Amino acid sequence: MNGLNSQPLSLERVVVIYGGQSAEREVSLKSGAAIISALERQGVNVQGYDPREGGLVGLEKLAPTAVFVALHGRGGEDGTLQGALELLGIPYTGSGVLASALGMDKQRTKQVWHALALPTPESIMLHAQADWAGVVAQLGLPLIVKPVHEGSTLGISIVDDQAALEAAYHDAARFDARVMAERFIQGEEYTVSLLADQVLPAIRVEVPGGFYDYEAKYLTDTTQYHLPCGLSQEDESALATLCQQAFDAVGGQGWGRVDVMRDSEGRFWLLEVNTVPGMTDHSLVPQSAAYAGIDFDQLVMRILQTAGQKSPS
Repeated sequence: MNGLNSQPLSLERVVVIYGGQSAEREVSLKSGAAIISALERQGVNVQGYDPREGGLVGLEKLAPTAVFVALHGRGGEDGTLQGALELLGIPYTGSGVLASALGMDKQRTKQVWHALALPTPESIMLHAQADWAGVVAQLGLPLIVKPVHEGSTLGISIVDDQAALEAAYHDAARFDARVMAERFIQGEEYTVSLLADQVLPAIRVEVPGGFYDYEAKYLTDTTQYHLPCGLSQEDESALATLCQQAFDAVGGQGWGRVDVMRDSEGRFWLLEVNTVPGMTDHSLVPQSAAYAGIDFDQLVMRILQTAGQKSPS
């Protein structure tokens, strides 16, 4: 696939793609604006572009020498944009076509992890005529219901009793035709960011309400982000290794984030991989990078430079 980035990366005309038409549009607009400001502060000739306005034709008219992908969700994070950029011969940040498509599909990501014996909670695909009692019998309660192709926890529910399961399915189905139920892991939530060949410090996320949903991610100021995360050096090293393996398993490149739960017995469970993580003032990758001594402007530039470092996959 990615053979196009064999030449040195040109920053003559950098375009940040953001916005789009997915349910994550508002978050993407915030991420893109922050990235544009960071690049402007470093003297980069940068322009923002919302594909909802002019589609691929409008992007091509801008003749970018490099693209910073800040387009969250479907249409930007699922391989479709990456494929278009490949055909246009434009270097771009983040993972390639296959890893982007795979990472956006939570169920197939889990199947890859299962095949490689990487720990991830058991799950079942749901449909309108599902055997709700059978789902509960297999996964137990509580359980998680989530759209397969959405991010930012959109459409996700914690189900505490069988009577609420069908309603949770229909709520998730508003966001995606494919919906899954997943065994609930009771414990602490961690997130690990990856930047080029570096695994950044893990963050432990603590939410007063106990559920790291859209509001807790982007709107409230009560969510606590623990850095250092509180793990022993040995456990944090094991978590870093696991997350690197999980990212590599889907073919991730450039940068990304892996979300993990740790149960009461100290075992880590992989939840999902994000190939275009948020870059807002509430986002996790910038927090982890800052703790590692990489400020936001440096982080943005380092991500941009990875656009010229893709390897075939």
